[in-house]
Amino acid sequence: MTVAVERRRSVFERLAGWSDRHRWTALLLWVLVLVGVTAGARLASDDFRNDFTLPGVESQQAQDLLAHRAPIRAGATLDVVVQDPAGVNRPATRAAVEAMLAEVRRLPHVAEVVSPYPPGSAPSTAISGDGTIAYATVALDVPAETMPTADTLRIIDTARAADGKGLTIEVGGDPARAAEEAEGGAAEGVGLLAALVVLVLLFGSLLAASLPIIIAVFAVGTAIGLVALASHVATVADFTTPLVILVGLGVGIDYALLVFSRFRGELVGGAERAVAVRTALDTAGRTVFFAGTTVIIALLGLVLLGLGALQGVAVALAVTVLVTMLAALVLLPALLGLFGARLERTVLRRKEKAAHRGRAPRVEGRVWRRWSDAVARRPWPAVLLPLVALVAISAPVVDMRLGFADAGNDADSKTSTRAFALLAKGFGPGVNGPLVVVVDGAGRPAEPAALAVQRALGATAGVAVTTPPILAEGGDVATVIAFPASAPQDEATEKLVAALRDDVLGPVARDNGVSVLVGGPTAAVIDVSAAIAGRLPLFVAVVVGLSALLLLVLFRSLLIPVKAAVLNLLSVGAAMGVITLVFQHGAFGVPPGPIEAYVPVMIFAIVFGLSMDYEVFLLARMHEEWKQTRDAARAVREGLATTGQVVTAAAAIMIVVFGAFVLSPDRMLQQFGLGLAVAVLVDAVIIRCLLLPATMHLFGMRAWWLPAGLARRLPRLALEHG
Repeated sequence: MTVAVERRRSVFERLAGWSDRHRWTALLLWVLVLVGVTAGARLASDDFRNDFTLPGVESQQAQDLLAHRAPIRAGATLDVVVQDPAGVNRPATRAAVEAMLAEVRRLPHVAEVVSPYPPGSAPSTAISGDGTIAYATVALDVPAETMPTADTLRIIDTARAADGKGLTIEVGGDPARAAEEAEGGAAEGVGLLAALVVLVLLFGSLLAASLPIIIAVFAVGTAIGLVALASHVATVADFTTPLVILVGLGVGIDYALLVFSRFRGELVGGAERAVAVRTALDTAGRTVFFAGTTVIIALLGLVLLGLGALQGVAVALAVTVLVTMLAALVLLPALLGLFGARLERTVLRRKEKAAHRGRAPRVEGRVWRRWSDAVARRPWPAVLLPLVALVAISAPVVDMRLGFADAGNDADSKTSTRAFALLAKGFGPGVNGPLVVVVDGAGRPAEPAALAVQRALGATAGVAVTTPPILAEGGDVATVIAFPASAPQDEATEKLVAALRDDVLGPVARDNGVSVLVGGPTAAVIDVSAAIAGRLPLFVAVVVGLSALLLLVLFRSLLIPVKAAVLNLLSVGAAMGVITLVFQHGAFGVPPGPIEAYVPVMIFAIVFGLSMDYEVFLLARMHEEWKQTRDAARAVREGLATTGQVVTAAAAIMIVVFGAFVLSPDRMLQQFGLGLAVAVLVDAVIIRCLLLPATMHLFGMRAWWLPAGLARRLPRLALEHG
């Protein structure tokens, strides 16, 4: 007893004690922070913007050259598509379209409008062969990512006001598509409701089930406000907020559940309420801290990819995880102090009812102990069979193709989607993904070389049509537009861009003494996808290496970090395999297309970090038992028994929260939701229930071995205090 009194309390115990004693102060501080950042974000609004620039790649060089020498050609464009079954050259239709275009010309950020009706008797290239579909090109004076949404919507409304009397008008292009981006819809609400149901079933109490939800809502609300404010000083992509909600809800409930479950377990064991709070934070809270640190490390590893918008998303999600971690460590102990008495009475009342009915006290983790013993008797089948299954599930990753979905993958309710379909119908799929070929004469007239470029493009298989050269002021820079025969996201278009750069345009450039660059949005997507794929191995190596190093220090073992890295990579591979099967190959009726280029790296960072959550939580209990008994088999059994139920519940909550985002109308969020849900399901069912205990049984005492020389040099970061 004397030793226990004299033992210096850990930082986590002192934090729990402070939050318990100053519960109202801690709660008030969180409320003030939440209200403050939310009010500040509303007053300042947000300044989300996508920065997909990639210095050094060819498409970016073309964009920079146009911005410097021909600014009117460097801005984004909108396509005003008109359809009249009776013919777009009908006098009434032509008059209505020209009047509408005249109004569009006067709107903000409109630099130029190219009518489908050329002056004089010149033939039009913007009217379909059957004469029923035509399009006007609206050149903007800013790139798509900086075009104000309100101004884009004004152009759309002005154009579509002429719709009617047999005339259909739709507006397409990247700015229109961005302006129509849908919110997450009911996904967040569905996820929260499903999580609450799981928690009620787990704890048998609405109050107990509500606490993790409250923690998650506080954390997510605070994180959203902070990210909105940060968007004024850093580049943060416009799809960040839904990701913050997705990750924040899942991680916030998860972390709070781990701490609350340990608190409840201590109460069941007869501990006093204040002691239970301190013990929960000193054990599960300590685990949450190190697990959250692993997630943050994985997310910050995205900075290595060098993409501006993605770096902002990575930092925003890292801040979200940090805030949820702080909420679990500071706000939850305060709430346990406020509601702990009621929770304690509920626990004691259930024990008394069981005793009154003459039933033996329920043995916590009895099923998991039996399961661990069963795995220990057949460890090799428990390792080999799941490995074969995971490798099979991961197989589609081999031919995964990165890119960005185009408007053809969006809902038909959007005018940009309908415009995309009309253009493809009237002019072929390639009209939606033009290639902007820039000819730089470096001070000399560019027109002769541009004409040679046009002839070379026209003779290239896969190019449907080209435009005559468009000369910039000064005449030393020219632009030729080439329309592929394939859609923007088709693999054939990617091969065409590679052929133009590697084989077709190089000789023309050398023969004419000019430089020729293939740019435009379609080429930029291809360049960004290739850059991400090229940098992915370094990113994976850094994240896996840093996470393994943290586990090495925490558990002072060589085998555990290696095993954790391999198993977590398998869960990521399985998630990406399912995404590829569904979204790239079109399983279950999903429109096929490329995997969004940002999804694999983001899922890897998030899933690898979350997998480490369960890894650290489970191994911490095994390590705690190992230090006390030095019995490797018992450590595995007791670790699984004491964490099996809560890890399963936490995984179920994560699955329903992430899976709810499959209901989102946004294709990227659907891929994120499905990938994260599958990864957590694989991690909880296959890895935590089979592979992890089986490998730990096979390792035996070797699992906790560390060379003496290395042990002396490593710092000590204990997961257990004392």
